[in-house]
Amino acid sequence: QVQLVESGGGLVQAGGSLRLSCAASGNIFSINVMGWYRQAPGKQRELVATITWRDVTNYADSVKGRFTISRNSAKDTVYLQMNSLKPEDTAVYYCNAHPFGNEDDYWGQGSQVTVSS
Repeated sequence: QVQLVESGGGLVQAGGSLRLSCAASGNIFSINVMGWYRQAPGKQRELVATITWRDVTNYADSVKGRFTISRNSAKDTVYLQMNSLKPEDTAVYYCNAHPFGNEDDYWGQGSQVTVSS
């Protein structure tokens, strides 16, 4: 089992920055990929960024060059640094942990990010 606890959401003006954190606990060595997804009102949840156990990163085209995913050396906390935020980045952001094998994914509780114009 893995538990994910998010922090760092909030309200920011367009052009500003926020950093989200996701602390993982439990069997963290079962995790292959960690990432961030977001869901805006009336839209489907979409991938924002992922980072593998070997620190290979992947980003949605809409956030490339603005967002950076990273993790600490203990590999139990993942961050999403969001710069040059736009109103269209407004959404609930969810931390995700994808285990090795066929286990179900784990999800954080969600963090609201609101970008005002």
